[in-house]
Amino acid sequence: MKTIVCENYDEMSKAAAKIVAERITSTPSCVIGFATGSTPVGLYENLVKMYNEKKISFKGVTTFNLDEYYPIKDENDQSYHYFMKENLFGKVDIDYAKVHFPSGEAADPVKECALYEAEIEKCGGIDLQILGIGRNGHIGFNEPAPVLEGRTHITDLTADTIDANSRFFDSRDSVPTRALTMGMLTILETRKIIILASGASKHEAVAGLISSGITTSNPSTMLKFHPDVTLICDRAAYGG
Repeated sequence: MKTIVCENYDEMSKAAAKIVAERITSTPSCVIGFATGSTPVGLYENLVKMYNEKKISFKGVTTFNLDEYYPIKDENDQSYHYFMKENLFGKVDIDYAKVHFPSGEAADPVKECALYEAEIEKCGGIDLQILGIGRNGHIGFNEPAPVLEGRTHITDLTADTIDANSRFFDSRDSVPTRALTMGMLTILETRKIIILASGASKHEAVAGLISSGITTSNPSTMLKFHPDVTLICDRAAYGG
């Protein structure tokens, strides 16, 4: 695992954007896995800036989002559909026919997860996956547990994750308690991974990630099985 320690959030976001832009430039038809949450917002702002400066184009890019709340309407302003449109997709020249999400509106979430896996396979897999890391080490919505799911699946959210995400909702009670998420095997099959971490609240999870141990109590440690992972974090997350 390669580790890039940046002075602050802005520097971290620029470093991540540079890697993503280089992949888009070298492979205009690449497949990118996107993540949501507060951490990648700066990355997306930098990508929009590069697009506006005509340094990159998203016309040929295919995308798969890491996860989505369930159940939730696409137009809900807390859905990840809405998040990606507001922060990236609605500001660049992406072809929406090539944009994929696990649907929070699916009548049968189990079937939806199987269809999502099939679509990823149909597109030849994901070239570059962007990840954040939860305070408890969760990746996507793969929460700490004795057993982790391999493929895209529906899962219950932990109290810690609900608490962390409640700042985006009117109240804690309005946070969905379930989600659709890529599984750890799906993530590990991607060709390259960037994982972003910012802030002192992520220090414990990052410490576990860069330690020598592998444990399902910190799902991020599963990334040590992957041959091409770059951790980009600020000094607050890296700590000592």
